[in-house]
Amino acid sequence: MSRIILIETSTSLCSVALEQDGEVIASRESDAPKAHAAMTAPFIGQVLEEMGLTVKDCDAVCVSAGPGSYTGLRVGVSTAKGLCFAAGLPLLAVGTLDILARQAIEEGFSENIKHIIPMVDARRMEVYTATYGTDGKRLTEVEPKVVDRETFREVLSEGPAIFIGDGAEKCREAIGSAESVFIQTCPKASAMASLAEEAFKAGEFKDCAYFEPFYLKQFIATTSKKKLF
Repeated sequence: MSRIILIETSTSLCSVALEQDGEVIASRESDAPKAHAAMTAPFIGQVLEEMGLTVKDCDAVCVSAGPGSYTGLRVGVSTAKGLCFAAGLPLLAVGTLDILARQAIEEGFSENIKHIIPMVDARRMEVYTATYGTDGKRLTEVEPKVVDRETFREVLSEGPAIFIGDGAEKCREAIGSAESVFIQTCPKASAMASLAEEAFKAGEFKDCAYFEPFYLKQFIATTSKKKLF
């Protein structure tokens, strides 16, 4: 039997879950502003308390690895690392787009759907995206794309797709595929359960000291142009 703490903070939704043998047994989530910093650790305490467990009763911690919000990913990864160091647990990480693809599969779709295309909002008409088969296997590299009518023309020539994520709805008109499905949602910790279980059984553990999330774009600190003095 395995128990894994799941942490997903890559977008505006802060979510935490506890899975046992691939099944979610407790979860918490909030889309309140600044919930990541304020609620991630309390949510973990709540799901463990609900099940009468402590961190040391778990076998691993799994965190969303990105791409996504720089601040959100930092909060999630630092929290996961802290738990691992404190309790001596191994660290697992799964991709944000993999989580969204798994959510689409869990929600179900019609037989005419040929691909799953997760989208994480990157502002304006840009998204972090990749193309997946209906079995959840990734077929293309993860990359940022500015979406217009041509962006997914080739993949849509094979049939309609599911576009899922917090960047899906803004791209509906630009993509212009009437038969495709657009699901505006955020990745959730509860959808990480089977992915985390697979990674745990495969021994795909991360180096807790050196692991960094997949920001995709390099984070650049800027200096305010306003004179303070």
